[in-house]
Amino acid sequence: MPSKKPPFRAGFVALIGRPNVGKSTLLNRLLGEHIAIVTPRPQTTRTRILGIVNGEQYQLAFFDTPGVHQAKGALNRRMVETALSTLHEVDAALLMIEAGTGPGGRVEIGEGTRAVIAEVARSRKPAILGINKADRVSKQTLLPVIEAYKDLHAWAAIVPFSALKGENVDDLVATLVELMPESAAPLFPADQLTDQAERQLAAEYVREQIMLKTRQELPYSAAVEVEEFDESLRREEGGLVRISALIRVERDSQKAIVIGKKGSMLKEIGTAARLRLERLLGAKVFLALTVKVDERWTEKDAAVRRLVP
Repeated sequence: MPSKKPPFRAGFVALIGRPNVGKSTLLNRLLGEHIAIVTPRPQTTRTRILGIVNGEQYQLAFFDTPGVHQAKGALNRRMVETALSTLHEVDAALLMIEAGTGPGGRVEIGEGTRAVIAEVARSRKPAILGINKADRVSKQTLLPVIEAYKDLHAWAAIVPFSALKGENVDDLVATLVELMPESAAPLFPADQLTDQAERQLAAEYVREQIMLKTRQELPYSAAVEVEEFDESLRREEGGLVRISALIRVERDSQKAIVIGKKGSMLKEIGTAARLRLERLLGAKVFLALTVKVDERWTEKDAAVRRLVP
């Protein structure tokens, strides 16, 4: 007799953890698209990003969340609140940490990580401990990491993987699928990849390049607003999308950094963002960037609500 087909499962998963553990890299790996911006700097992700992954008998809706950190100021408080509130809206959590040990093979678990684990426990949702960047260490090095974390929570599973290389990501997905409820149908249309509008992705792509190409504290003080997104010529032969974006910074000195000598930095940021947008949109892009000083916007609740949806 043919084996019985497994039930269709669908549900929501929160990707949660400290900054720079690879949550956005994992989401992009799962989607096969660059939806969540990625930089080496902490606190790159500012908002909750939905990414939808479809399989033969499952649909997983992942929420990529800002890294949980000690929040100071309106912007950082909003980021942490967004991450932690997501735990109560999902069917399961994937708490991500990095593989590796400290001097002498010790595993040091910081208070910040312990606080995130406590929030996961408080949510009462099934949780997997995902040990990312496993490609960087030997299997012998993974064992003390697993041993140090295994009793900190009643994990549904502990899964080492590499979001960057894709190693063991399929097993991670299969483990998550088993935690999802059975569903009569998918939660989202099969062709929907994310909840991020192209306009918002354009703003994020510009901010990504600011973070990659500028120095010092500037990336944390920069926000991008798309003021115009004109795709009226997109469907014509050799289609074109016109985008105008405003970069907000907090000081004149930061404005000078973004613009650069004779506009060189702004041109570099714009060129890199435009090329990525053209791949996403499948059309030529005309991208115009301007820079404005909005003093201390990261400390103002109203400005944060406007600039970080």
